[in-house]
Amino acid sequence: MDARIDPAKLAGLREGDAHVIRNAGGRASDDAIRSLVISYELLGTREWFVIHHTGCGMELFTDPIISDLLRSSLNTARYENGAWKDAGRGPGSSHGEFINWLTIRSQSESVVADVERIRRHPLVSKEIPIYGYIY
Repeated sequence: MDARIDPAKLAGLREGDAHVIRNAGGRASDDAIRSLVISYELLGTREWFVIHHTGCGMELFTDPIISDLLRSSLNTARYENGAWKDAGRGPGSSHGEFINWLTIRSQSESVVADVERIRRHPLVSKEIPIYGYIY
């Protein structure tokens, strides 16, 4: 999801070389796995790469932090001195507490967990090579 990273340039790809599925944190969410399965089953993708990057913003908060921010206000929060500050212009919503935000404590742990989650998914063929990287 990081706008600073161009996946095609990163991997030396040309248009049509790969299907790129991007989301916050590069996590193996249900929707990401849905897209991967479609890519393989219907479009013939032969291998998958899970790529996370250093300095990821998903390491800067937890589920309770974002839920609290959203409960207070739906306006953009600020990150100051290592902490999130609420915009304080309510209203907010408690619906954030029902979402698994898939935050990251450790890049290496999250890449391993995501590759393993994809490999063990019942809709993923055991024939697909799956690689994990941190950029």
